[in-house]
Amino acid sequence: MSTRIRIRVRMSARPTDEPHRAASQLELLFDLVFVVAVAAATAQLAHHIADGHALAGLAGFLQVFFAIWWAWMNFTWFASSYDTDDVAYRLLTMVQMAGVLVLAGGVPATAAGDYRAVAAGYLVMRIGLVAHWVRAGVEDPAHRRTAFRYATGITVLQAGWVGWLVLAETGALTPLTRPVCFLALVAAELAVPRWAERSGATTWHPHHIAERYGLFTIILLGESVLAAITGVRAALAADAISASFLTIAISGLVLLFAVWWLYFLEPAGDGLRDHRERSYRWGYGHYGIFAALAALGASLEVAVENTGHHLTASPLVISYAVAASVGVFLVLLWLVHVPIVAAAALRPGAVLGCAAVVFLLPLAAPWTGVAAVVAGIAAACVLLVAFTITRERKGNPS
Repeated sequence: MSTRIRIRVRMSARPTDEPHRAASQLELLFDLVFVVAVAAATAQLAHHIADGHALAGLAGFLQVFFAIWWAWMNFTWFASSYDTDDVAYRLLTMVQMAGVLVLAGGVPATAAGDYRAVAAGYLVMRIGLVAHWVRAGVEDPAHRRTAFRYATGITVLQAGWVGWLVLAETGALTPLTRPVCFLALVAAELAVPRWAERSGATTWHPHHIAERYGLFTIILLGESVLAAITGVRAALAADAISASFLTIAISGLVLLFAVWWLYFLEPAGDGLRDHRERSYRWGYGHYGIFAALAALGASLEVAVENTGHHLTASPLVISYAVAASVGVFLVLLWLVHVPIVAAAALRPGAVLGCAAVVFLLPLAAPWTGVAAVVAGIAAACVLLVAFTITRERKGNPS
């Protein structure tokens, strides 16, 4: 591959069957910036769980995580169709990265209901993205209408977000109408791609998209490791090395490994290639998968920290934080892959059975403690992996 810097490349749609298409170095750098934003959101959720305000913290976390995920996803699908990797493309991508850093810096303030910094960062990101789409519309006549529709929809919705923030800051929105307006804007955001592509589908690459989602999954698992390390550090500082501590630390690592194994069981690239029309369900469904993985990191951090400190949250609440994250991940993982995979590796009975066990285990937390529950959840996921591998081997003896 040539390392020569390309000053100017005409932006045109890349072919959907381009051979050996892989994530670029710029995309990897772009993802690295999102590590900061996800870490900030995860730390905030962990704090709420530890203080016994899990549900209130979850609502704020899902809002902030939507902004993070939607910004990442918008650029990812655009880049899959129009990555020119020239100077202008790199600079506009850098603008979006700067917006992510501003957003990440504003996450702690959202605990007090202050979304100004998050909104400012989001605005910067959208400026870079709209400029990308305008350039695509100017330079790619075959998809001009689609590109300009994207640019128009994103601009209008960004104006809506600014209006929502202004009304919320001035008190014009009540505690009831504020989340309703937020959800309405979210629904409109999700509708923009469908509306824009009615005039012509973009040429995203199925295997490239599958790889990009896989890389973001690994980032989220890495955040779980980082969150767990934070809990370990807190326990070590309190000189609280105990059997419970070791059980949660080891079980958490096993659980993360099992979750990773389960996610990469399905060949998403081939499925997206064969069923491009079902990509919306697959792509949008990953919001829940990604949020569950991020929440798992936060809950594991609290579970580890609980072994060395007396937390406000009860063992039942902490256990359910871990269980809900894993259970939601399992169910959504199966749901998003079923429409695009001819013979799904994950069987519905096994997945739902494992999820049911995971959701029931926390009921024993008041008597067994958090460590035993986390160990049980990890064991259930390991059994699901083992069952899936055994079944696949019987179906493919070679």
